[in-house]
Amino acid sequence: MEPNKPSMKINKKKRDGFSGEKLISLPEFLFERRPQDDFFLNSLYISHIGYFPKAAGHYRNRPKGCTDNILIYCTDGKGWFSIDTEKYEVSANQFFIIPATDKPLRYASDAGDPWTIYWIHFTGSKLSSLNESLSINNLISPKTIPFDEHRIKLWEMIYNCLEKGYSEENLSYANLSLYYLIANFLYPQKNIELTQNPSEDISDKVIDYMKNNISSRLTVPEIAAEFAYSASHFQTLFRTKTGISPIDYFIHLKIQRACQLLALSDLRIKEVAAAVGYADAFYFSRLFHKIMGSSPVDYKSKNRS
Repeated sequence: MEPNKPSMKINKKKRDGFSGEKLISLPEFLFERRPQDDFFLNSLYISHIGYFPKAAGHYRNRPKGCTDNILIYCTDGKGWFSIDTEKYEVSANQFFIIPATDKPLRYASDAGDPWTIYWIHFTGSKLSSLNESLSINNLISPKTIPFDEHRIKLWEMIYNCLEKGYSEENLSYANLSLYYLIANFLYPQKNIELTQNPSEDISDKVIDYMKNNISSRLTVPEIAAEFAYSASHFQTLFRTKTGISPIDYFIHLKIQRACQLLALSDLRIKEVAAAVGYADAFYFSRLFHKIMGSSPVDYKSKNRS
């Protein structure tokens, strides 16, 4: 598809989230504190991931570009994006990868037929090498690929893994799966159907319980009792499975949910705090800053600008 000049007509940006929308932004401290010799947490890793269905009014303006690669997969509807002065139209069953750039970048859904998109940001110390070896610059122009349910399941697998928390195991699994996801787009003819049907263990059940009680202030004895374990045995079992304590895991799930509410809704900070179980908005703000590296106000402004 040949690039053309972007039109001056811009969709009015939507201030609320889209029904069914999903979004995860990984805390910056995960990358700042990672061991320098950790291949999977350094060479290529996910920084943001999301799904916007029927995203009417979706518009993003990045005047300074983006330091991540951005992969966007349109499964329905239409949209467009522009890099500097070049504009590209996007339709259903097309994907594109925007390599990290300092050029002005914009993208938006079509006003009459808004797109449904799965998207992912990724970066890392080997990003430039990846872009060069796979000729990512040639993928700026949208490419048409046949719809594949397995591709969607693969994206969901990555999202669900990150949604369960940021243990080293989860991060390594998600980032390893990123390579497979990229390969699925670059070589669609080589796709292999998954037959995976993972068995559920106690940590999966506990995490689901935590997510269903995200607005509560649960204690370790309360959670342990729910699954008929002693508090000490439960805590040891959970830490073995996830790498962190149950309460720390629960807090990270709360902050993850808070990030989604800040980015995708018009709730005030104290309302977001209450939604994830904190009656004291100031305590919530301090905790949020400790984990995410920015205040809720700054996070909301940055992710809704």
